[in-house]
Amino acid sequence: MRRGEAWGGGEASGVGEAWAIGELTKLLGVTATAVRQRIERLLEMGLIDREKVVAGRGRPTFRYRLTVTGHRDAGANPADLADAMWREIVALEDENTRKKLLSAVAARLGKQFALQLGSDQAEGSFQERMRKLSEAMSARQMVTEVTTAGDLPVLDIGMCPFPTLTDASDDREMCRLEEQMISEALGQPVHLSSCRLDGDDCCQFSAVTLVSDAAVSTETETGTPVANET
Repeated sequence: MRRGEAWGGGEASGVGEAWAIGELTKLLGVTATAVRQRIERLLEMGLIDREKVVAGRGRPTFRYRLTVTGHRDAGANPADLADAMWREIVALEDENTRKKLLSAVAARLGKQFALQLGSDQAEGSFQERMRKLSEAMSARQMVTEVTTAGDLPVLDIGMCPFPTLTDASDDREMCRLEEQMISEALGQPVHLSSCRLDGDDCCQFSAVTLVSDAAVSTETETGTPVANET
């Protein structure tokens, strides 16, 4: 894209082609002001960046390029690729390799969400971190809500975030991946206490409360683990 003389003689680089403002207005059927406003919005959204180029005398020019975020938005939908990769992973016969890959994927996704909650997972209450996680997931079109069960918050997911993948495995690999992903994001283990695949109204992830260090070396009279699920 090239900014014509009517717009200060600046320019913006496209992919192998350049247009003057007048050409863009004819191509898009809008005014020059609308083109300028759109470029400013793209800059504000972080989809493009601007580089000032000085070449000889006269007014400087400006070169525009897609940012990393812009390339992601302009690229193809990765849903088909993700679907194919997921089905190949859960089809692996080597159980150890399969679990290692799924755990790595869950950890990576969880860390991405954790970055949105703040650099210090110890900051704020567990309920506050879960609320922020719910907001971050909702921003990615995952229908979530924070409710309470007793004294602890519960993350409700009304619709499966990955509906096309939940039928790819008979042993609920996706459910376990989400469980680990959310635990990683919150910095505290959670348990899938309700699941839509079992006929429940929604999937619920509840906090796992850990007992004190003094009780770690002991067991209950029935031999149950020393961790309680809420």
